[in-house]
Amino acid sequence: MVRIFIANFLYICILIPTMLKLEAKKRETKENLQEMRKAGIIPAVFYGPKEDSQAIKFTDGEFRKIFKEAGESTVISLSVEGEEHDVLIHAVDRHPVKDLFDHVDFYVIEKGKKVTVHVPILFEGESIAEKAGLMLVKIMHEVEIEAMPKDLPHELVIDISDLSEVGQQILVKDISIGEGVEFKAELDEPVVVIQEAKEEEIDEPVESPDMDSIEVEGEKKEGDDSSEDSGKEGGDSKGVDSGDKKES
Repeated sequence: MVRIFIANFLYICILIPTMLKLEAKKRETKENLQEMRKAGIIPAVFYGPKEDSQAIKFTDGEFRKIFKEAGESTVISLSVEGEEHDVLIHAVDRHPVKDLFDHVDFYVIEKGKKVTVHVPILFEGESIAEKAGLMLVKIMHEVEIEAMPKDLPHELVIDISDLSEVGQQILVKDISIGEGVEFKAELDEPVVVIQEAKEEEIDEPVESPDMDSIEVEGEKKEGDDSSEDSGKEGGDSKGVDSGDKKES
């Protein structure tokens, strides 16, 4: 009996993982954000349909671990000085150069209502086509779905190892999803497709022009006095009719 109880207990624990939890503190809007970030603290806000926007803050280290595991499609528990909120990581602003988080938005979900999120796609395996020298084009890297918070997948896995011929593709409707999950994207939209490998075009070297052979406009060649002579002969011809006037 003891062995069965332990086995069942372990089985339940595997099926129902503990929700990830992030500890945060309320933040005054007048606090210096630059100084906060230098101290390893991330400024953030949370809001929702029935929640006013609230400024908060938490440590970079704690959030980094949560974000790595949860991404933007897993519900986490946000604890703000004793108040618990079920949230999704809605938006993450990163530093353009350094590996730092500048700001985070959390969306408070309503219990009993479905949510719409973009779930990342994980491509698994190596296609036969790639091994044969063909090109595998990944058109989508995430797909929009709708589900109850408890049914949200962390990622969607696509096995590409059987793709072997030009023109073969995997569509949104071909992706395996769990019960209660609905695609919001077009079902016939391609996710990945096999194409012919494109030959790399090599640019032919452009020959440099012979500067000595280029005649600059207005420059007189040596020994060419025709223009000067024609100018002297007959004097200034401005306003003069080229033909002789006949006497009337």
